[in-house]
Amino acid sequence: MELNLEAKKTLLRKIPHGLFICTVSEGEEINGFTASWVTQGSFNPPLVVMAVRADGSSHGMVNRTKKFCLNVLRSDQKELAAVFFKPQKGLGGRFESTAYTFGELGLPILDDAIGGVECKVINSVEHGDHTVFVAEVLTAVLHNDTEALNLSSTGWSYGG
Repeated sequence: MELNLEAKKTLLRKIPHGLFICTVSEGEEINGFTASWVTQGSFNPPLVVMAVRADGSSHGMVNRTKKFCLNVLRSDQKELAAVFFKPQKGLGGRFESTAYTFGELGLPILDDAIGGVECKVINSVEHGDHTVFVAEVLTAVLHNDTEALNLSSTGWSYGG
């Protein structure tokens, strides 16, 4: 059986994705990245599932600290998602473009986002070029209940 690569690419890009800023902290260092491979995994306990590129600097921080925050972006925050999507040389530099406060778990929650959920990793699967983290939602901060940003509305593609 041979995989039709063009069909695979087209079909996998049809899977709907939200766009989030995942923030992490370790000691005095903070970092963040744009995450799109995210879904809710359970009601009770409340779980989220997120895939993180294995060669990114935030991956190691999530692996070591076992925590992260998913910040839900407003539908008009494409530019902010772009800032956190681009590769960077140093940790923390992306945060100059947005205000944040630290949540109860010590993770940056973006002030202008819809809100954020701080999560504790309870399991992970390392396979391929991403690690899939399963995490329990421990805190939730809601700033403004409005329409969320999704990948398809940006004209970008990540996947396939």
